[in-house]
Amino acid sequence: MAMAKGTGSRTEMHRYRSHTCGALRADDIGNDIRLSGWVHRVRDHGGVLFIDLRDHYGLTQVVADPDSLAFKAAEMVRSEWVIRVDGRVRARPQGTANEELPTGAIEVYATEIEVLSKAAELPVPVFGEPDYPEDMRLTYRFLDLRRETLHKNIMKRQAVIRKMRRSMEDAGFSEFATPILTASSPEGARDFLVPSRLHEGKFYALPQAPQIYKQLLMVSGFDRYFQIAPCFRDEDPRADRLPGEFYQLDVEMSFVTQEDIFQTMEPITRAIFKEFSNGKPVTETFPRIPYDEAIRKYGTDKPDLRNPVEMQDVTEHFRGSGFKVFAGMIEKDPKVHVWAIPAPTGGSRAFCDRMNSWAQGEGQPGLGYIFFKEGSGSGPIAKNIGEDRTAAVREQLGLNDGDAVFFAAGNPRNFHKFAGAARDRVGHELKLLDEDRFALCWIVDFPMYEWNEDEKRIEFSHNPFSMPQGGLEALQAAKTDDELLALKAWQYDLVCNGSEIASGSIRNHLPDSMIAAFGHAGLGEEVVKERFGGLYRAFQYGPPPHGGMALGIDRIIMLLVGAQNLREVSLFPMNQQAQDLLMGSPAEATPAQLRELSLRIIADAARKA
Repeated sequence: MAMAKGTGSRTEMHRYRSHTCGALRADDIGNDIRLSGWVHRVRDHGGVLFIDLRDHYGLTQVVADPDSLAFKAAEMVRSEWVIRVDGRVRARPQGTANEELPTGAIEVYATEIEVLSKAAELPVPVFGEPDYPEDMRLTYRFLDLRRETLHKNIMKRQAVIRKMRRSMEDAGFSEFATPILTASSPEGARDFLVPSRLHEGKFYALPQAPQIYKQLLMVSGFDRYFQIAPCFRDEDPRADRLPGEFYQLDVEMSFVTQEDIFQTMEPITRAIFKEFSNGKPVTETFPRIPYDEAIRKYGTDKPDLRNPVEMQDVTEHFRGSGFKVFAGMIEKDPKVHVWAIPAPTGGSRAFCDRMNSWAQGEGQPGLGYIFFKEGSGSGPIAKNIGEDRTAAVREQLGLNDGDAVFFAAGNPRNFHKFAGAARDRVGHELKLLDEDRFALCWIVDFPMYEWNEDEKRIEFSHNPFSMPQGGLEALQAAKTDDELLALKAWQYDLVCNGSEIASGSIRNHLPDSMIAAFGHAGLGEEVVKERFGGLYRAFQYGPPPHGGMALGIDRIIMLLVGAQNLREVSLFPMNQQAQDLLMGSPAEATPAQLRELSLRIIADAARKA
């Protein structure tokens, strides 16, 4: 409750504040007010003390001069003390207004300051954005979260999730909460297991995703499901996924085709990016790029379309050429191809040598190249294949003087990732990316299966519950490994700026087709019934055609705020060793707890013996 303007008379006021630290404006000049918050910093300007007072909502400048009754208290306060300030709002002196601060037109002349709590010497800084050891930041995360950028990131995360919920409800979806204690599921990572006290020797698993439950909801007759779902995977940490848990916008729909899902979810995703992009352009119509085309053009199924470089196959220009390394490989093995990686503006020996050195650092023997100047190509490859073939390569790729091209050769299955990394390197080194936009696309027509080179066997390449294109007939017709590897599935990813932000599929909802699909991956009917019995039984009783997807909330927020690490958009993350340094977990269990669970810890040395 604000004081009567300009009178100084006092009415009943809240114990701690009449306004927040982000609320006062020029209209409040002359009012007596009360604020409470943290001391962001204290500045002494010739005996006049300026206190920047901060709370969740913003920051207000408080002034105390030697004539103020609050001056002695103001001299005592230190950074991050919590104080209450009574005072009068006044205009800042001419020329001192801060236009970048919402409260920058005013200041509060303090008449009383009460210290509500003191802060010890800070182990990590709050003011400013200095680099600081991550383990210290995570140990004192409650202080780290007071930093302006991190605080804003967390609030943007909340706003994005609210937008997601509203958008899904507006599109006719209902939010359902699925169980956290469940059975193990094949999502491609280790489960977190929870021992059962009541059932000795048995374990629950934390869900890697609500995959089976959301499919069961469709079988149960619920038409459109969504959930802001926590997912738990015991996998090694990386920059774009937090260890332990992450969150996704989980979606499932009945009686839909792949096109229906795209038509529903693309506008929702686009609207989220537009609302929180700070004016950066967002792709209007998401391109649909088949998986094989993405690998051939970009070397990855997560292409950064801000990079204009597209690779091309130039095998025929090297077949029978004087460049014996490539020509010999092509003659010997029909699976060998030569891919060209154009490098607009990269036509200098210095840049080509840097790329060659980079390739050697990646474990490659080198990276062949041609660079163009004065109407002709230069470099060892150009000399070996001759002017005509060099000119043909240049014409196919549309290159000009001052440009270059790099080459990768072999079986694309083995070198496409390296070629894609080289494309990324070219784009970044030559500053070809338009970094101030969000470039989204669908990757479609994923292979149903892939080859596991280590185990020499066929396995699922994506979601094992996906419907193969062609259904049961296609599964029955595929007899050889090559035929299985050629099968496509109704699977799709959504990619933004080189990051996979969503994944989904039309589900394999027919029991015979489900058994056949798992059979090709080496899982017989009995194994399927044992591991996925609930879903298999449900499919015996009229399952509707259904499909869905899941958008990675953490990754989307990271893209929107420009963070390089997911720990910058999560409240209480673990460190890279999957430890919660703030709460001290994981922690040892007491002997009594272990006895209740019928568990015994075996020392590492004993396990290895």
